[in-house]
Parts: sequence; structure tokens; C-alpha cells
Amino acid sequence: MTSPEDTDDTEGAAASVIYVYAIVPADVQPEEDATGIHDAPIESVTHGDIAALVSEIDPDHRLGTSADLQAHARILDGTSHVAPVLPLRFGAVVSDRDAVINELLADHQDEFASALDELEGFAQYMIKGRYVEERIVREIVDESPKATALLESIRGQPEELTRDARMALGEIIGHALEAKRETDTRITLDALSPLTDTVTVREPTHDEDAVQIAILLEVDRQDALEQTVGELAARWDNRVTMRILGPMAPYDFVVRPKPEG
Repeated sequence: MTSPEDTDDTEGAAASVIYVYAIVPADVQPEEDATGIHDAPIESVTHGDIAALVSEIDPDHRLGTSADLQAHARILDGTSHVAPVLPLRFGAVVSDRDAVINELLADHQDEFASALDELEGFAQYMIKGRYVEERIVREIVDESPKATALLESIRGQPEELTRDARMALGEIIGHALEAKRETDTRITLDALSPLTDTVTVREPTHDEDAVQIAILLEVDRQDALEQTVGELAARWDNRVTMRILGPMAPYDFVVRPKPEG
């Protein structure tokens, strides 16, 4: 596989190339109005019991905009609602439909079919928790005499005279947040353990992130997941806001790299 910008100009400019989104069972057909990157119609290229969801794209159009990424995810997540999906990494492109079969499906038919069988009825869910800033800062200060003293020394004083104290307080809060995040992530994992042991803990992307966990779960257990996360949210009322994203494609568990080609 190649990127559109790698196309050899000496071979003549192709009218289009084929973008590959995912591997699915052969009986999965895209909806008639389904569109992907650059609003191109989604097609299914089949080989035996498996298929690839693809669309044509302009080889001269560089990939990587937020719209491109959203279109890629939309096809994968939408399909995951109705069938098992093996996502390919963003940017997988081949020259034509024959190459989809010869360079991707034929060489990995048994592997892909087996993986799809294992994923039947499963999807990924993201469990996310975000600290309520005022509440968590107050909790940290209340638990730390040093932080309490620093806060008192800062209160009502000009910023230029309290820079060192502010920096010291910030370090205390930062270290405390790391410890609380570790504890709260462990509590969440323990709560999820009766539902699944297939989990991935993601690194925080924001200082106030409390929990970021991806899980692979049977779709028919979504109600139990919602109940479990709801109980955690009630336990952490006004301290951590909780939400669930999904069902979505199993990005954290079975994303396929772009095959070399």
C-alpha cells in the first residue's frame, strides 16, 4: 500500500486510487447513501468470506484533515453497530480494487476471518471521567496542610509577590492529581472487572482527566455497562463527571497497520 502522494508520476496519473477503511464479513454491505473521505460512496470488495470497505479518492488530494479523520472514524464506528470490524489505520491506499484483493484480502483471509469471528457481538467502549476542577482542588488542599498554608499565603496578595508560592502550590496539586487519577482509574477497573477483562488504560490528555479506559465488551451488555458507570458517577457526584462513548470500532485492540506495498 502507498500514500496518494507517493504515486509515481512517471507511470501516468491515475484517475483515482482506492482508500481502505476496514475488513468486515463478506455479507456486510454499506448503506446506499454511505460516504467516506471526500464524500465518496462506500463500496465493498469481497474475497471469500471477508470484504474490505473502500472508496475512491483523488490521488493528488493529500489526506490528514480533520474532516478526513472524522469520515474514516464515521465509517468504522457506524459499521461496528451492526457487524464486527477490523479497522485499518488511517491512510491505507492501494492502486485499484484488484490490489485490495491481491495485496490485502487474499494473503490474510484466514487470519481476518478468525479475528472477525472472535469479534462477533463485541464493540469498543470508552469510559471517560473528568474531575470537577473546583471540587478536586478543594479536596487536594483540604488533604494537604502545606497546600493549605500556601493558599493562605497567596490569598489577597499581588501575583508578582507570590510567584514562588503559586508554583509550589501548582506542583502539589499536579502530583496529587496524578495519585488520585491512578487511584480512581483502579477503582473504575475494579468496577468494570465483572463485565470484561479486555481493557486498555489511556494516558490523560488533559490535566483534569480522571479516567480514560477503553474496553472490549459484548454489545448486549451495554445496559450493564451503563449501570456500572452510572453507579460510579453517583459515587463521585460533583467530583468526577463520567461518560461512555460507543459502541465504536475496536481501535485499541485490533487496529491493523497499513500493509507495506
